[in-house]
Amino acid sequence: MNYDVIIIGSGPGGYVAAIRASQLGLKVAIVEKEALGGICLNWGCIPTKALLKSAQVFEYLQHAGDYGIKVDGGEADFAAVVKRSRSVADGMSKGVQFLMKKNKIDVIMGFGKLKGKGSVEVKDADGKTNTYTAKHIILATGGRSRELPSLKQDGKKIIGYRQAMSLPTQPKSMVVVGSGAIGIEFAYFYNALGTKVTVVEFLPVVVPLEDEEVSKQLERSLKKQGIDIMLNSTVESVDASGDLCKVNIKTEKGNQVVEAEIVLSAVGIATNLEGIGLEEAGVKTDKGKVLVDDFYKTNVEGVYAIGDIVKGQALAHVASAEGIICVEKIAGHHPEPLNYNNIPGCTYCTPEVASVGYTEKAAKDAGYEIKVGKFPFSASGKASAAGAKDGFVKLVFDAKYGEILGAHMIGYNVTEMIAEIVVARKLEATGHELIKSVHPHPTISEAIMEAAAAAYGEVIHI
Repeated sequence: MNYDVIIIGSGPGGYVAAIRASQLGLKVAIVEKEALGGICLNWGCIPTKALLKSAQVFEYLQHAGDYGIKVDGGEADFAAVVKRSRSVADGMSKGVQFLMKKNKIDVIMGFGKLKGKGSVEVKDADGKTNTYTAKHIILATGGRSRELPSLKQDGKKIIGYRQAMSLPTQPKSMVVVGSGAIGIEFAYFYNALGTKVTVVEFLPVVVPLEDEEVSKQLERSLKKQGIDIMLNSTVESVDASGDLCKVNIKTEKGNQVVEAEIVLSAVGIATNLEGIGLEEAGVKTDKGKVLVDDFYKTNVEGVYAIGDIVKGQALAHVASAEGIICVEKIAGHHPEPLNYNNIPGCTYCTPEVASVGYTEKAAKDAGYEIKVGKFPFSASGKASAAGAKDGFVKLVFDAKYGEILGAHMIGYNVTEMIAEIVVARKLEATGHELIKSVHPHPTISEAIMEAAAAAYGEVIHI
């Protein structure tokens, strides 16, 4: 069959691109080897948030007395928690199936690869191959858990994020290697349910992409919850031959062995570029990424790439935005290139972390003269009422023009607040405009207004 657009991969890059292409009047097919929605819907963003919500509810029960509520007992049913998470993921995947039908997008199940000019070969589960043609082919094959040579995953004792979401029983102990968003979210989840968790991080701070003050606050909060954190440390080897894994960790004070039932490798992602016909088609890659222009065209006419396999942050919302820009350009529209310095990042542990733009250090390194405003949630009426006084909002401004250079938040519900700053930066708002935008009281979000006011010496509540 002949299409205007064939998309290989149905994650948040692929399926969003397919829907937008259909809206623009193009005839679209999408190729998926496993489940519609890709990793994000089935084994990533969505099911992890379901797990984290269960952990949060369990924590509320443990601290119900703090809110004047008497609760007897309260026990985590690990299998039921995992089952709920899988049910949420399945519901979302079915939602994508509905959207494909609604938008008249053909779904082709199987493994897709480039096969000559304008052709895609798809091998189905039975090994049968069919070839489809299209004027435009978009690669959206995503990523998988990256493996370190010293940390080979066996899927049972040494696992990646996928197995961490569906373990048959709750482990009594776990070592999490890597303290990015994935590692920290799982560390919080398992610790909250009663697993003894140790986090090992190669760098001197947790969530190393965040502002340093946020990293230090999160480290304090996680340690308070009972999580052991080993910084400036490297896993040299793991002996998984016994009942417990013996994790040999190189630290600043020498080597140390930590025993745990499960070792979770959360050291980033590797791109899915193998076997999709890149070499045969002559598509250029560099360091595991497909090289593309601002509108996701590769060096080969009619072939495009989006999502984790190209430059930029490996985030679901980035892939979706790239997919929309790519197909709008294909359809003859004039979309703006994506501003990768205005992409929000979120970590959904408790307390939550959210940020966008320059950190304080990055702004200084870029040569800006800056103003910094910080407002602690300990001074927020809503945070006090919610029993969530940990954390703060920190805003970084260009001292000369008042431009919002960056925002860094840690605390209750901050992942729902960061979009205000993304929109403000897109509209080129200034610090004064934030201060003069009346925020509702009492809310967590008024900490943004207060932090802006703090930068300009106008803060009221601290």
